[in-house]
Amino acid sequence: MKLRGAVLGGFAALLSACGTAAMPPAGTDPDTQAWWKITGELSSGAMEGRDTGSSGYDRAAKYVAARFEKAGLKPAGERGTWFQTLPINEVRVEKDGTRFEIVGASAATDLKFLHQISVRATGDLPAAIDAPLSFRGYCSAAEMGPDMRGKVAVCFGGRRRGVPGGADRLRAAADAGAVGLIAVDDPGFTIEPARWPDAYARSLSLRGAAPIASPQLAVMRLSPEAFVTVLAGSGHAAKDILDAGAASKPLQAFDIPNRLRASFRVSRRELASDNVLGLLPGTDPTLSPEVVVVAAHLDGYGFGEAVGGDTLYNGAFDDAAYVATLIRLAEQRQGKGFRRSVLFAAFTGEEKGLLGATWFTQHPTVPRANLAANINLDQLRPLFPLKILTMHAIDDSTLGAAAKGIAASMGIEIRPDLEPERNLNSRADHYPFLRIGVPATGFVFGFEPGTEAERRYREWYQVRYHRPQDDMTQPLDFKAAADMNTFFYRLTETVANADQRPAILPGSPFRQ
Repeated sequence: MKLRGAVLGGFAALLSACGTAAMPPAGTDPDTQAWWKITGELSSGAMEGRDTGSSGYDRAAKYVAARFEKAGLKPAGERGTWFQTLPINEVRVEKDGTRFEIVGASAATDLKFLHQISVRATGDLPAAIDAPLSFRGYCSAAEMGPDMRGKVAVCFGGRRRGVPGGADRLRAAADAGAVGLIAVDDPGFTIEPARWPDAYARSLSLRGAAPIASPQLAVMRLSPEAFVTVLAGSGHAAKDILDAGAASKPLQAFDIPNRLRASFRVSRRELASDNVLGLLPGTDPTLSPEVVVVAAHLDGYGFGEAVGGDTLYNGAFDDAAYVATLIRLAEQRQGKGFRRSVLFAAFTGEEKGLLGATWFTQHPTVPRANLAANINLDQLRPLFPLKILTMHAIDDSTLGAAAKGIAASMGIEIRPDLEPERNLNSRADHYPFLRIGVPATGFVFGFEPGTEAERRYREWYQVRYHRPQDDMTQPLDFKAAADMNTFFYRLTETVANADQRPAILPGSPFRQ
């Protein structure tokens, strides 16, 4: 049940239902203490991981709306409410009834769904596949060759520059007439290593959106360990292929003397999920129609495959902590506006393809021409002292100069993304704003190579990213969290109060 209307009752009862987070050490400043408490409430068991379209997400949305109202914001959703509802289609590949076998000349070996192999959940996924396997290197169009019709293409799933990406592999396999595509994880991509198990095989899309895969083509992902099983009897060593792929060396194409026999049980449903939107009206008669959007995503993964015996993916750092930062900024202002208006947005569906931010940019609740900027909070990790910040789209708008000025005053270095092959700029909710020509950015904690800060950063992505271990028990640097929140508060104030509206710079691909 969703909460509608300008007055939201039951605020105290809602807070008590969320549980109490562990508090920071003595001596931590009051703002950071309050921020951490809100983070704990949003990532508690009562919120069930805030999966898009779930009852736990709806409880979290009501919680955020109640905090926005108490802080003095105005409803900025649909029909005078705090909410903007997204119509969503869900496709799920169910564990019960889904099976993968590698069938050789004399034996068949099961692959464990979600632990060794997974499949992209699409509406056009066939009910079953029984087809020969063929290794096609990186799965470029040239490597596919003329004899792939009716086969399953197995490829090294490279993520480096100079080798085909996921979309290139898919297009090449579909054009060659393959019935399936298996991408083997690159074990050498250590800057963001692939991890198992997958939480689930589930996809969400905005109703009316184009299908995400070619018709009747099953797109699968395979662990390096399971690659050994797939290659059994081929005369080729999995380790040799993986080592060569990790070094971007040429890979030999060859047919595998095995078949993939798979069956899929697919379920479909329609659901809805809400963006939560609150407005802090501007005070300047000339500038107040312009709107600066500050945002973080409210959704998480919910319940999924157990990791270390835990099935609840709490999403404390990703991204409850930064929804909490939005709430704290609103609570500090208590209805006192900046010169420009500021729209506080807790978006849904980020983890399923930036759905909430995309829907908002396509259906803004304020005039689209009035969207002046977006400052997004995601991909931030207060794991070590804040000395360096990676800034997305740093050279695309005047927000870069604004951020550098504030960071310099705090002893923080602002850098461009030094790992562009991860495509982080297009993986967070500021990106849909850039695509419509609105100056937008987000930040990531940076580090010097080979330092303890890098070790902690890599460990977080290996152990906690999109895992149940992203919870309130994980280590963090409370001073770094306080510094990041302060940086965000000051950047918002600077952008919202500046004489000049932010602008996309000449030469940017996002300049309209």
